[in-house]
Formats: sequence, C-alpha cells, structure tokens
Amino acid sequence: MSQRIFISSVQREFAKERKALAEYVRKDAILGRFFDVFLFEEVPAQERKADGVYLAEVDACDIYLGIFGHTYGNVDSSGVSATEREYLRAAKRHKTRICFIDKSAGDTEPRQAAFISRVSEDVVRKGFVGYDDLRTAVYAALAKCLEDKGFINVLPFDASKTAGVTMKDLSVVKMRDFIRTAREKRQFPFPVNVPIEQLLMALELLDDDGRLLNPAALLFGKRPQKFFITSEVKCAQFYADRVSKPMADHQIYTGDVFELVDQATRFVMTHISNWVGTRETGDTAEVPTKFELPYDAVKEAIVNAVVHRDYTSNASVQVMLFKDRLEVWSPGGLPRGMTIGKLFAAHKSVPVNPLLARAMYLKGYIEKSGTGTGDMIAKCASWGVPAPEWYEDDPDDFRVVLKRPASETNIEKTKVKTRVETRVETRVETGVKSSVESSVKKLSSAQKIMTYLAANPMATAHELSIVVNLTVKGVEWNLKALTESGRIRHVGPTKGGHWEVIG
Repeated sequence: MSQRIFISSVQREFAKERKALAEYVRKDAILGRFFDVFLFEEVPAQERKADGVYLAEVDACDIYLGIFGHTYGNVDSSGVSATEREYLRAAKRHKTRICFIDKSAGDTEPRQAAFISRVSEDVVRKGFVGYDDLRTAVYAALAKCLEDKGFINVLPFDASKTAGVTMKDLSVVKMRDFIRTAREKRQFPFPVNVPIEQLLMALELLDDDGRLLNPAALLFGKRPQKFFITSEVKCAQFYADRVSKPMADHQIYTGDVFELVDQATRFVMTHISNWVGTRETGDTAEVPTKFELPYDAVKEAIVNAVVHRDYTSNASVQVMLFKDRLEVWSPGGLPRGMTIGKLFAAHKSVPVNPLLARAMYLKGYIEKSGTGTGDMIAKCASWGVPAPEWYEDDPDDFRVVLKRPASETNIEKTKVKTRVETRVETRVETGVKSSVESSVKKLSSAQKIMTYLAANPMATAHELSIVVNLTVKGVEWNLKALTESGRIRHVGPTKGGHWEVIG
C-alpha cells in the first residue's frame, strides 16, 4: 500500500526544491514503490476555491514532510501562515512528521524562528544546506519510515555482522573482568569462569551460526579500532571560549568503550579546578574537596556520547573543554521519536545501539530506565551549577554543554603551572590559604593517600606523589599495600580506571 507524503513549505522559497523532491521520490527505484507525493501547486486551478483544500490533503496524507527556511510566508485572517497551519493540522491528526531546517546563511524572520523553535520541541528535525543535502536527508528519513513500518528490514549497526569480528580478536581478560563487575553491580548470574561463548550468547553478541556481532569488538576487542577506526574519543582543552590555537592539551583515546569513557572522563576531571578546603575540627581526618563540575554529570555526558553515537559515521566523539564550558559532541542525532524537550522529563530509554547499551548497563556505566539525563540535571542543581544544555544543530551531530562556574574559568592564571600542581595548589577559602599537605600533615602517608583518593578517585601516582610528598615509587608501594589489605581497590583498566576507598 502506497504511503502518501504531503510536502509543506513556503512555496515561493522552495519552489524548485519541492518539485525536484517530488520527482526524485516518484522516480526512485525503492521510494517510488512505497510513496506517493502531494504538492499543492499541482492541484488544478479550478479546485483551489476553498481555503481548506490543503488541510484536507494533510488529513489524507500518511507523512507530513516540512521544509522550513528563513521566511514565515503569507498569513491568513488569524495571522498564521499556511505552512504553520499545515503543521498544526498534521500534529492534531497524529501524522508522521518529518521536518528539515534550512541551515544556509541568511536572516530568519522572527515569526519563522519562533515557529521552528516550537517544531523542534515536538519532533526530530534535521538540518540541510542546499538541495543535494536535503535530498540525502529526505531519503534517509523515508527509508527509516519504511523500516519502522516493517516494509523493509535493515538491521541496526549493533545487530549486524559487517565487521567480521572473530573470537581471536576478543580479549578473554576483558570478558572475565566484565563478568566480575557485572556480578557485583547487577547480580549478573554467570560465574567468572563461564565459557566465553555462553557469555557472548547471553549478551546476544553471537548468532546461531557462531558469528560475532559488531558490538563484541567495541566491548571486548583487543584492538577495537581495527574494525571501527572512528570509535575513538578526541579530547581538547582550549584557553579561550572558542576553538583556537594553541590548545592547552589535546589527546586522542582508543580502546574498548569502557576504556574510552574512563579515559575521557579522566581527561576532563584532571583539567578542571578542584577546590581544597581546611579540615574541620572533629573526628574525621578528611579534607573537604569539590570539583567545579560534578563527576557523575561529566561521566554521564561522555557515556551517552559513546553508547548512543552513530558508529557508521566517519566522525569521532569529541570532548572539548573551553574556558567557560564543557562540550561533548556525539556523531548522529537523537533516536527517532526523541526530542530535546523530552530529555528534560521522564522518558523511555530508546538506545541507538541497544546491545551495546545493555552490556554497559550490566557493567554499571548506564541506567536502563532512561533516567540519565534527569540525573545529570539533578546533580548539577545540587552542585550549584547550571543545568546541562542539549543541542541537535546538525543531522549528524548531537552535543551536551555543561557550564563551568565563572570564578573558575580563567585558565590564563594557571597555564604556566602543570595541571597536577594546579589541582593541588592552595585555594583561598574564608580568606585563609591552606594546602592538602598542611591539612593532613599529622596523617601517615597511607592515610593521606586514602583521604585524597576518596575525593579524587582518578588520581595518578604522580599526582599523589605531590600530595603526600613521596616518590612515585613510594606511592606505588603504598597503593599496593593498601590494595592487598583490602582498604582500597582499583576498578577498570590500568589506564583510565578509578580508585575506590573501602575503609
């Protein structure tokens, strides 16, 4: 059965594009089999007597395809343009709505900008620049509609076997570590020494013919980038509030998805300020510390970018730390049906890569119920920093922004120091300067290390050597002793993991 498409836009602004799109869909070997296109300008003149003709066509369509540019268009007696009236009718009739926003240079009329803003709150919209870009975006959107309606069957990335991963490409050590952590975090029922084939089948990463699905390489691969070269995270720190050179620091991280998250999170936390106060009089020996951004919110932003990205894209996840904010960019937009507005309320979990997301849930990196964004908002509120901001400015990019506190954004003051010295330098609180060392000078080296690790779980041996005034070798000896005595433990890979203080 043919699906009827209603193309809506300001006619004079997209006259050529409307006609070209209709012709393209009708003549395409695949789309032409499933879709029929309605253009209002093709209706014979004698049938244009009633103003409600185009609304009747909206009622009759299956898919509303909106193209929104810089012009609002002529308005009716109520002051509403035909394009907005068509959109409202499609929304009222619960039609499938696919919208495209012209991102080419030009001033957008205020009423049109307001209209686009309202549309963006309701539906997923994609940007385009020029007809070729629009045609490609329309094709992808219509193909997705066919897939959703069951007319065609195209497996998602993480349910495919396109990479050709084999057992020899996977790390048994990583899989054993996964089971160990999943048992602790989520009561995963398998013993650590279970045959790896059983683990892979339980995670739905092995099909009936014994072939591995794509996520196996991302989760447990010895060299994941051998199969997916862009499955990396690029991290950069800038002195200014924009992309500029020279950069304060720049790193490209590779490894499995867990390592990517840990390394990128560590990059951010070791490049932002950590306030260190004085030890209050009392029974505790802990020194109060506080990062300028909440660790959990930073990690959640990076986890989401790594888990929900489009792994068929040639782009990489980017973590950019500016003077005034942190931005985390992820290739690919929101899942179909999800909008920016829905992120601020309770919503269903709709992972782009469900098999990958399930494995990361089992290891404790994400929650399954779609509460991650709500947790980020709550954490930022409790921290006293602005709520995260989400943007989908381009069909191929999604980003989250965390604002840095204004008092902590002057990188110029600290650029002559190493970032480790900056993090443990004296901070001014209530007019008195104090350092970590003076606050804990009566404690043993082991106690100092535990105190600092409790507040800085991703601290390095070099960093600890500055805090406790020991050599790196001395710190490593203490870490080993504390680990063997069960007072601390290291979680995750050697590079990119974190410490937990047990007691």
